[in-house]
Amino acid sequence: MTTTQPTGERRVIANVLRGSIGNLVEWYDWYVYAAFSVYFAKSFFPKGDSTAQLLSTAAVFAVGFLMRPIGGWLLGRYADKFGRRSALTLSVTVMAAGSLLIAVTPGYQTIGLLAPTVLLLARLLQGLSVGGEYATSATYLSEVASSGKRGFYSSFQYVTLVAGQLTALGVQIILQQFLSSAQMNDWGWRIPFAIGAAGALIVMWLRRSMDESTQFEEAVSAEADGPDGHLVHSRNDVMSSLGVEAAKPKAARGSLRLLLQYPRECLLVVGLTLGGTVAFYTYTTYMQKFMINSSHIPKGTVAWINFMALLVFVILQPLAGALSDKIGRRKLLIFFGIAGTLATVPIMTVLKNTQNAIGAWALMMLALVIITGYTSINAIVKAELFPTKIRALGVGLPYALTVAIFGGTAEYVALFLKDRGHESLFFWYVAGCILISLVTYFFMRETSSESTIEAELDTATGGVVGAAGPEPERDLTSVRS
Repeated sequence: MTTTQPTGERRVIANVLRGSIGNLVEWYDWYVYAAFSVYFAKSFFPKGDSTAQLLSTAAVFAVGFLMRPIGGWLLGRYADKFGRRSALTLSVTVMAAGSLLIAVTPGYQTIGLLAPTVLLLARLLQGLSVGGEYATSATYLSEVASSGKRGFYSSFQYVTLVAGQLTALGVQIILQQFLSSAQMNDWGWRIPFAIGAAGALIVMWLRRSMDESTQFEEAVSAEADGPDGHLVHSRNDVMSSLGVEAAKPKAARGSLRLLLQYPRECLLVVGLTLGGTVAFYTYTTYMQKFMINSSHIPKGTVAWINFMALLVFVILQPLAGALSDKIGRRKLLIFFGIAGTLATVPIMTVLKNTQNAIGAWALMMLALVIITGYTSINAIVKAELFPTKIRALGVGLPYALTVAIFGGTAEYVALFLKDRGHESLFFWYVAGCILISLVTYFFMRETSSESTIEAELDTATGGVVGAAGPEPERDLTSVRS
């Protein structure tokens, strides 16, 4: 059988780079909202104290997460049915529309309640886009990576995810150098959204030139040539003519019916994600507001602290991903689980009472080193659980549901508890979520040694690819012996 994707490490690198650049722009558009909410909160919501306005923008931020499961379902299904490349191109198109809406919408003083309504609509579009982006990107990078280097290459999902946030902060720092605080609050915050919309349009073209995943192409071909293809219809016609009930067609590729055949894998994705997503959004997006609103560090200084910490964080991702190819994924996850459970409360408590920039950077950096045990490998771990025909939906839907419920509400919970005078309870909440995931990490098997991706490659070598139905011989979620 022939494929359209050339082999070789150079081709792998080219596809990873093209996929990753698009991922960067997508997440830049997503994180610009969080980075600049301290400036545009006054434009979209009625006058009030700063905490109340930030609480309103945080609520919209959280609502955007409600669309992520829908995006994970729609675009995950689309990716499993029509290809990873097409789904990635579609997701960035939707993201461009959301960013453009925010960039051009007049403020509350001009159009009243229509302003926050349009902001909400734009954020829903962005949530739909990023919900599908994560699943499809994780699937694509995992499938195009070289065997033995999947942890390294798939780590670039979070390299570019964090680089998108880093770019948003970089744009913020640059604008702060050239615009006054009044100008930033008035119209300067619109510039990064316009940049994001333009960047997304460029990525639309870039993604059209990516190679499709070979595993997806072979799964589609095998399905067409096998019992799920045209031959089943002829067989059913013959059986019907003999008065025998025709065999029911097997669950379609990328369908919810097929996904339901993998309940333990779906539950494992939820357990893997819960603590990681709460910690990630606490240590990154909320940390900026925490330093400004609780530590009382100047906005400009906080921007630099975040930028420098995230810069190091980006460098850590491929290093940890490569390490997982050597020692396994599970050990890194357990490191995150133990360290995050024990260190979150002390880190946040000390940081709350820290005004020194270097000390604040060191504390944030410690938190980011801990979360690296999750971020660097969470995409490949989830991708290794599912076969090609359901991988994007299997990774995307349970992940997006968990992120919507826990990750998207993390900032809102933090600000709500602060507004009620119980901010320290949030620190314990984060530690408790990580502890729940630690239990999952402790009992799960090592996915790198029982990967469906590698198993399918071994099967392909024997001439059978993409066989229908779950692989009963592998139980990736059972308790370790």
